[in-house]
Amino acid sequence: MSTTERPRILVVGGGYVGLYAARRILKKMRYGEATVTVVDPRSYMTYQPFLPEAAAGSISPRHVVVPLRRVLPKAEVLTGRVTTIDQDRKVATVAPLVGEAYELPFDYLVIAMGAVSRTFPIPGLAEQGIGMKGIEESIGLRNHVLEQLDKADSTTDEDVRRKALTFVFVGGGFAGAETIGEVEDMARDAAKYYTSVKREDMRFILVDAADKILPEVGPKLGAYGKEHLESRGVEVYLSTSMDSCVDGHVVLKNGLEVDSSTIVWTAGVKPNPALARFGLPLGPRGHVDTSEKLQVQGTDYIWAAGDNAQVPDMVGRRAGNPNAWCPPNAQHALRQAKVLGDNVISGMRGFPQKEYSHANKGAVAGLGLHKGVAMIVMGKVKIKVKGRLAWYMHRGYHGMAMPTWNRKIRIFADWTLAMFLKREVVSLGAMETPREEFYEAAKPSPAPVAAKADGDKDKAGEKAKAS
Repeated sequence: MSTTERPRILVVGGGYVGLYAARRILKKMRYGEATVTVVDPRSYMTYQPFLPEAAAGSISPRHVVVPLRRVLPKAEVLTGRVTTIDQDRKVATVAPLVGEAYELPFDYLVIAMGAVSRTFPIPGLAEQGIGMKGIEESIGLRNHVLEQLDKADSTTDEDVRRKALTFVFVGGGFAGAETIGEVEDMARDAAKYYTSVKREDMRFILVDAADKILPEVGPKLGAYGKEHLESRGVEVYLSTSMDSCVDGHVVLKNGLEVDSSTIVWTAGVKPNPALARFGLPLGPRGHVDTSEKLQVQGTDYIWAAGDNAQVPDMVGRRAGNPNAWCPPNAQHALRQAKVLGDNVISGMRGFPQKEYSHANKGAVAGLGLHKGVAMIVMGKVKIKVKGRLAWYMHRGYHGMAMPTWNRKIRIFADWTLAMFLKREVVSLGAMETPREEFYEAAKPSPAPVAAKADGDKDKAGEKAKAS
C-alpha cells in the first residue's frame, strides 16, 4: 500500500459495481487528482450469471473471473476486508490476508460489497449445503456431482447409490433454475460414459417456497420453464420449503423425505452483513439507504450501488409507484456503477450530480444447452421468447456484458470450441483436499511394533537350539 497526500477514493468491494465504478472514476479523473483504492477479500471479480455454465463445464472457470490488478492498473488493489468505518475521522480499518489490521484514511467512500447467500436456521444446512455465489462453489459443485456418479457406478450398496444419485436444489429463481438446468444437462451427458449409471437412475428435485419459478421473466415464461424442466425428469415442488437436511436426509414441508448427497442452496441473497458495522443508514432488509443520485442518505461523500444498496427506481416512481426499488441484477449494477463513478467525480469537484434512472429492458435465462427463456421489454411491449432463440439471446447478452474484451473473447472461444468438441466430464474430486495424498506419502512411518513376550521366548529358544 502506498502513501499519498492526494485525496483517496476508497472502494469497498471489487465485485461488479466496485470494478466498474473504479474503472469509470479512473477514466474520468485527471492525472494526479486522487488515489483510487479498491479493497476486496479476493483479487478478482466474479461474473455470477456465468456460474451455472461454469458448473456444467460449458465455460472454463478462469474465464468467469476478472483479475482486479490487471483491469485496474492505475488503482491500489488491497486484498483484505474492511471491518469497520469511522465516519467522523474518515478512516477505515482493513484486515489483510495476513498480518495485523491497519487504518486507512479516505476522503470519499464507495460501498460495493454485494450480497451473500440468504440462509435460514435449517438443521443440517450449514454442514450439507452448497452455495452458488462464487467460482469456488461452482467448481466444487461440478466436481461433487461427477464424483457422485463415480460413487454410484462403483458401489454395490443400493442405499449409497440412491443417495449419491439424488440431487436437491432449493430456490427457483435465476440461480436455482439455471443451475439445475445446466447440472442436469451435464449429468445426462456424463451418464453415457458409465456402465451402470443412466439418467433414469438419477433424481433431480427443485424446491421453492413461492408458487412459481423464474419470477423475473413473468408468469407465462415461468410456467414454461417449470414444464420444460419437468419434461426432462426434474421434480418441481412449489409452495414448499426444506425443514431439515441433517446428514443428507432431506425433509420437505410437503412431507417428502429423501436421502441426498447433493443439496444446492440458491434461495435468494441478502446484503453483506458487514454493512451493519459501518454505521450507515440501512433499509428494512439491511441494504444501504441511498438517494436517486446513489449517495448514501445524510452524507455528501459516500455512495453505494448494486446488491448491497436500496436504490430508488425512478422509472417506477414516475409511473405512480412510490415504493419502487431497483432489483439486484447485473443489468442495474452495470448502469448504476457508471452513474456512481460520474457522481463521485462530480462530487469531488463540487459539480451537480445526476440521478440514476433506467427502464427495465427485460430478462434472460438459460436452462441448459440450447434451452432458455427471455422477456424483452420494448416500451410498453413485452416480447416473450423461449427455446433455442432465447438461449442465444441469453448467451449474447451476458457474453457482451462480461467485463473486458480479454474475457469476452475467451468466453466466446469456449462456446465455439464446444460446438465441435464434446463436453468435459472429468471429476477432479481431489481438488477438495489437494494435499491429502502428499500428506499420506510424507508423514512419518509408524514405529515398528515390539515383539510380544511369548514370541521373544520362542525366538530365544530357537537361537539356543541353533547354537
